[in-house]
Amino acid sequence: MTNFIVKKVAVLGAGVMGAQIAAHCVNAKVPVVLFDLPAKEGPKNGIVLRAIENLKKLSPAPLGNKDDAALIEVANYEDNLDVLAGCDLIIEAIAERMDWKHDLYKKVAPHISANAIFASNTSGLSINKLAEGFDDNLKARFCGVHFFNPPRYMHLVELIPTTATNPQILDQLETFLTSTLGKGVVRAKDTPNFIANRVGIFGMLATIHEAEKFGLSVDVVDDLTGAKLGRAKSGTFRTADVVGLDTMGHVIKTMQDNLQGDPFFAVYKTPEVLTKLIEAGALGQKSGAGFYKKEGKEIKRLDFATGQYVAGGAKAADIVGRILKEKDPVKKMKAMRESTNPQAQFLWAIFRDAFHYIAVHLKDIADNARDIDFAMRWGFGWNVGPFETWQASGWQQIAEWVAQDIAEGKALCSEPLPSWVTDGLPAQKGGVHTPEGSYSAASNSFVPRSDLPVYQRQAFRAPVLGEGAADPKTAGVTVHEDANIRVWHMNDDVLIVSLKSKMHTIGQGVIDGLKLALAEAEKNFKGLVIWNTDAAEGGPFSAGANLEEALPAFMQGGAKAIDPSVRQLQDAFMSLKYANVPVVAAVAGIALGGGCELALHASKRVAALESYIGLVEVGVGLVPAGGGLKEAAVRAANDAKGTDILQFLKTGFTNAAMANVSKSALEAKAMGYLKEDDVIVFNAYELLHVAKSQARAMADAGYRPPVKKLIPVGGRYTLGTIKAQLVNMRDGGFISAHDFKLGEMIATIVSGGDVDQGSLVSEQWLLDMERKAFLELLNNPKTQERIMGMLQTGKPVRN
Repeated sequence: MTNFIVKKVAVLGAGVMGAQIAAHCVNAKVPVVLFDLPAKEGPKNGIVLRAIENLKKLSPAPLGNKDDAALIEVANYEDNLDVLAGCDLIIEAIAERMDWKHDLYKKVAPHISANAIFASNTSGLSINKLAEGFDDNLKARFCGVHFFNPPRYMHLVELIPTTATNPQILDQLETFLTSTLGKGVVRAKDTPNFIANRVGIFGMLATIHEAEKFGLSVDVVDDLTGAKLGRAKSGTFRTADVVGLDTMGHVIKTMQDNLQGDPFFAVYKTPEVLTKLIEAGALGQKSGAGFYKKEGKEIKRLDFATGQYVAGGAKAADIVGRILKEKDPVKKMKAMRESTNPQAQFLWAIFRDAFHYIAVHLKDIADNARDIDFAMRWGFGWNVGPFETWQASGWQQIAEWVAQDIAEGKALCSEPLPSWVTDGLPAQKGGVHTPEGSYSAASNSFVPRSDLPVYQRQAFRAPVLGEGAADPKTAGVTVHEDANIRVWHMNDDVLIVSLKSKMHTIGQGVIDGLKLALAEAEKNFKGLVIWNTDAAEGGPFSAGANLEEALPAFMQGGAKAIDPSVRQLQDAFMSLKYANVPVVAAVAGIALGGGCELALHASKRVAALESYIGLVEVGVGLVPAGGGLKEAAVRAANDAKGTDILQFLKTGFTNAAMANVSKSALEAKAMGYLKEDDVIVFNAYELLHVAKSQARAMADAGYRPPVKKLIPVGGRYTLGTIKAQLVNMRDGGFISAHDFKLGEMIATIVSGGDVDQGSLVSEQWLLDMERKAFLELLNNPKTQERIMGMLQTGKPVRN
């Protein structure tokens, strides 16, 4: 095995994409230098410096921790080209102009080291044409690497070789992109707009065409084509506004300029409505108007007929909503096709258009059908890819209906379906995805998954419907399973516990399951990993304690009736902390309240970059009672090392009192929810592998649980200082009287209560204070208002 280690990355072009790619490299602790033209006035690197400053303001945030912006090295093409010699990977991300790119390549090529990979982040220009003029050595090390915007959050990266690209550099780059930057890599052919934009922009154009044909307004179309279809909730027109109508226009123009022979060429005509909007400078979200326009608090929609903005907010018809809720995809597709409702007919039409398009173009644009499905899922936010939808809806039946629509002139073009659809291997197998692999029209075979070693780090790879891969919900050997939890293993030495409750909330069933899992792990395994099966699909680690479950007991017996449950929760978390085998929390998504406390009590945390961790109990008028405040006090005392604890307690207090939630795992480290030696994983599909590896390594190193000891606390001195600040905030009108009460209670607990400064207390002392405060608050009418408001609306009540 030869290691390919990226010691430094250069990004050429500090525009929106270039700066964000640089930011994501910094997130992953990869040193990066960001280049642009020398500024005409002010500091010579002014363009890059402004771009870096802008990274701190962008939402969603490109940086996991804003302070890391300072780690991006700045450079310009006049003074700093020598820096390129020390870079292993150079990514060009300037404007989509072939001539500009060629001019830049001439400038930088002599400075690129002999073993560096050179890649363009073009969204659709020909990679082979971009490589023209390179010597053979550089040609072999050049390829396309197309990130999707915003690059931190969009999983997809398309990797596009030229005819001369050395296959080894593609493997090296795919490995780096997958593991270090956490991306889902799809290899595309060098055709205009590659895979995702080719299929996705066609889909948007087809949607606009069919919407006009069926007389549907933009808000109705977005309601129909968003979350109800399992796609990005912004739907079609809102997505176009977010992307930028000028950007969309550019991608369409690439299709017009390069796809004259395409049977769907007529569809690539820029819609008249889009042309008018671009001419008027209405470019979408960035210009304040596009298909939608915000006027005051009202969001208005464009009326295609008049060109005016009118009241929006229209939704799908109830009957169509019911069709879309149908669980059986076969019945759902049949109902849409047979309905006389224009909205349902529109939906069938856009599905038919997509199926027709991907069937005709599979051979030209992708190695296999799986790559098209992943491109749409990872690049456009679809839950299910277009080939997966077709296969699930009945391959042969859909093919017959599409062919019938083509014959009757209802389709967008008259090109027949390729013969492989109705008579080839997919027809025999019932679809393009099988256990052998996914269908390749180019080779007329089923192509298996990539076997690059990096994918051995993914215990469960992103699934494709029909391939029959192991399902993490049922894989391995089950030790115990009920409605709340599954305890299982993969025939090895690490036990896994997976939460099954809604939002993975923690109730009695989960507490009992954790106890059972721990007993089993201590008896028969090297370690225990807490990992949820939907971790890589955006699922939560845990949304905290199950308030709804506790409500009946409270209604019957008041706060006293809840006391045993809170004690059990505290005891369960403490038993994890002092377990005789390492317990590793594999965190991804939200870890709030009790979910945060569960992670805090593990021996170690392995967190996906997109982990949102915080103690949020004040939002429902409560204080943390699962040991979260106790841990804040313990960690502050450890960090203080005998000095003034208050300075080290401020962050923990503020986090809990303000219900602060980290916007990334990197920020969670800065906030103290993750420790310095906790591991951050960039590809959530690797989370289980890394967590198990950590548990095993800790066990092999002779793991022993921490020794229980007394904790020095700040006492009355710390409490008095914090309380004085709270009084100022209350009297200044910044917080309510109830917020003050909550803040005072939190301050009391983290300070250790009414004791002298430097007093030594036990963890149980702090836990008892947490529980007492929690139960007292349950009886408070203001807290009850907050709880009921959250249960009824899902939003915090400010009172």
